[in-house]
Amino acid sequence: MIETRPQKTQERAFLIGLEKQGVSKWDLQDSLDELRELASSAGAKVVDTITQKLSKPTAPYYIGRGKAESIKDSCQDQQVTSVIFNDELSPAQGRNLENLFARKVLDRTQLILDIFAQRARSREGRLQIELAQLQYLLPRLTRMWHHLSRQTGGIGTRGPGETQLEVDRRRVQERIARLERELEAVRKTRAIQREGRKRHQWPVAAVVGYTNAGKSTLLNLLTGADLVAE
Repeated sequence: MIETRPQKTQERAFLIGLEKQGVSKWDLQDSLDELRELASSAGAKVVDTITQKLSKPTAPYYIGRGKAESIKDSCQDQQVTSVIFNDELSPAQGRNLENLFARKVLDRTQLILDIFAQRARSREGRLQIELAQLQYLLPRLTRMWHHLSRQTGGIGTRGPGETQLEVDRRRVQERIARLERELEAVRKTRAIQREGRKRHQWPVAAVVGYTNAGKSTLLNLLTGADLVAE
């Protein structure tokens, strides 16, 4: 009997953009086209792109409440699993939108960090991505955790103890501090290696380009390397 692994279901996403005061619809369209490419790079299938014209984002939902309700209904009708916003959301906006949509809500920053996490290969790169993700997460822990009322006091502690949110926040802060120390050690090592290359006058080249632009493919052709081109 041949055992087969279940295939991961592709996420279905809405893209949401806001035509704010001082931003032309052409600039917004360019930005949303880029967001579509980013979403595809992350593995999502973009179902639709939705825009709204407002002078500025609203505090509770970034978009208007009526528009948010309409998107909620469309998510159900079109079996959307993720809603991706073109700008960075505040912690309160993200929490309110997830509660309303009952779907995963991402903003542009989260999406880019997710792509970087998928592509990071070096130790320094992986450390940098984890650090950036934790720094982004820290002010959003209330949204991410739902067990905030539990207490975790222990022997020898005074008062009611820490809430789970406080414990989680402290652990994230400790992890951030550790990552910063590890990154500093990696940077010192790289600085020593860089000085060695300078002494030997080795040529240094860089291949720079946007995600999915063909950097790995070009490097493979030029050097005969076998980097994974996604």
